Amino acid sequence: MTEPANTNEEVRLNDNAIRLIGIPFFGIVIPNITGLFGHLTVYDMAYWLGYPYFILLAGLVWQGNRYLLFRTRQRFTWFDKPIEKLILLFINNIFYTTPLTIAWLCLWYRWAGFDSIRWNAVLIVALVNVICVLFITHVYETVFMVKEQQHEHTKNAQLKQAKAEAELEALKNQIDPHFMFNALNSLSHLITTNSQKALLFTENLAEIYRYILTQKEQSLVLLEDELIFVEKYTELLALRFGNALNIQKNFNGTTEKEFLIPPISAFVAMENIVKHNEISEHEPLEVTLKLENNCMIIHNMLREKRSIGHSSKIGLQNLDERFKILTGKTIAVTKTEKHFSITLPLVKLT
Repeated sequence: MTEPANTNEEVRLNDNAIRLIGIPFFGIVIPNITGLFGHLTVYDMAYWLGYPYFILLAGLVWQGNRYLLFRTRQRFTWFDKPIEKLILLFINNIFYTTPLTIAWLCLWYRWAGFDSIRWNAVLIVALVNVICVLFITHVYETVFMVKEQQHEHTKNAQLKQAKAEAELEALKNQIDPHFMFNALNSLSHLITTNSQKALLFTENLAEIYRYILTQKEQSLVLLEDELIFVEKYTELLALRFGNALNIQKNFNGTTEKEFLIPPISAFVAMENIVKHNEISEHEPLEVTLKLENNCMIIHNMLREKRSIGHSSKIGLQNLDERFKILTGKTIAVTKTEKHFSITLPLVKLT
């Protein structure tokens, strides 16, 4: 049976096993150590009937105090009203356990055929029951507090994960308008200068956007797939800039099969270079991609534009946030007067 939960926390306790063991244990041990059987021996029927009688008492004491404990937990916690809760627990214990025990034992002495009620034994049993209930209540509360702490950690982890997923989804969704703005600018330029290249550009753009749509739902992709996508993107750039953009890729053909990378991240880094640097055939812009120390490094000569016009302000901040969420690492940006590089940490395949 699943037990009542705290109103503030969805913490549940399954104590079936401990009750099945504890109730018979106390129902058998306490009567023997307190002398409730008196002159009765194993040859007396009352002796054997006494065990289920006292086990029933133990069950009533346990179940009653357990019910009161759960009710108390719904009203007070140790954090908001600890004194009130402590007092209520003592009152519930003493004023439920003591009268029940005394009445039950008085009936026992009458029913079992004793000449009189042995009040010393009755008071001792009542005291023992109260002490046992206090101990068991303490155990319950300790278990509840441990479970609540575990539940809180789990809930915080789930909230953190949900927040990270929401942030990641928002970051991914920002890529679409950012990319489309730059792509349409390039396309509009080609339409006015070279319609044949504009057609080829449109076809390549469709291939690239298909990759973005399919990989957007993935957290990590094989570096090899990302590099193939970057190759498609550089072909697109070649249609726009021709010899004005020189891209060199230094890979050995096998290393890229051993790493994962957040999808479209290398593409965003490349797009950042194109957006912020002057590109002309008179001074070709050189870009180098290489793998080093479990990282992908994208390096370029720095020729900053004086004005870049519209900026969606996604760029490297977006990229850094995605890497923090997905890999737990940040990207590294190095900038000098003549050079600029972005280091993207990779995830090693296990």
